[in-house]
Amino acid sequence: MSETTTKADIVVGVDGSDESFAALKWALKEASLTGQHVNAVFGWTHSWDMGSEPDSDEAWAKVRHDIANELKSWVEKAAAGIDFDPANLKLTSVKATGTTALLQIGKDSQQIVVGRRSLGRVARWFMGSLSASLAETAEVPVTVVRVSDSEDETVTDAIANALTPDDQTVHFAQPKPAIEEHSRPVVVGVDGSQASRRAFEFALDDAQLHGAPLNVMFCWQLRDLGVIPGYENAVAPVEAGQQRAEAILAKMMSEVDIPEGIKVSTNAFHIPASKGLIAASRYARHLVVGSRGLSGLDAHFLGSVSRQIVNFAECNVTVVH
Repeated sequence: MSETTTKADIVVGVDGSDESFAALKWALKEASLTGQHVNAVFGWTHSWDMGSEPDSDEAWAKVRHDIANELKSWVEKAAAGIDFDPANLKLTSVKATGTTALLQIGKDSQQIVVGRRSLGRVARWFMGSLSASLAETAEVPVTVVRVSDSEDETVTDAIANALTPDDQTVHFAQPKPAIEEHSRPVVVGVDGSQASRRAFEFALDDAQLHGAPLNVMFCWQLRDLGVIPGYENAVAPVEAGQQRAEAILAKMMSEVDIPEGIKVSTNAFHIPASKGLIAASRYARHLVVGSRGLSGLDAHFLGSVSRQIVNFAECNVTVVH
């Protein structure tokens, strides 16, 4: 890790859910390797399960005391078995929504870490999620820790049975990657933009920290390549586009310093970035992408590349700004 990244905290959102436990465990394990401080943040708002609203300073003080104790118990549960120095742990509770609390407290952090909510695919697509919204809004890297969810497996089993003739009972199953997770590469998606260059630097640090190989992927379409020499007034064939994409990727790699001992490979693929990187996530230990994408109304209805990846990737994802 570089000198600048070791100084700032890892800020992680916790709320007692399975997703936040996974995020906190991941953050504590990272910090045990880097020596960073971890700030566990609980953003809370008054809700129906907290009883009647306090009507005095003393009552509010009790609420805050109870919340602090709850936060401490969550952290103790998540930290079990992890070799992490308790002196490097901060506990923060604040009366605000989770997103607001993390954006405020994590604005100067090295990264913000959250778990991915257990929304179904349709719900994630139309409603979004805390993790995807945070990844789009934050000014620091946001790591989204994926928690295996049985919901999709249940639904896909139901689809498989509905489309299978007779009365057979079948199970939808995808082949598992042949390589164990600890041996998989860190994958970073690049496109030549400044955001993707910062994503590359983050991925390089991550690969170095874990002793993992790094795969640099450029997923391209013809419109991403600019004018291809020889085809100024015509549509270039895929073969010419592939050569141009490989040249762009090679130029980018020539401009960066790779620390000795890190195995780096590069690939350029003719495929939309979201589709290609989501496919890559099945075979990666960690996927890192830049925040470049659609914004405003288009992003709400169509989804930016980073939002689609956060919602549908099959491994942990970091979005770098």
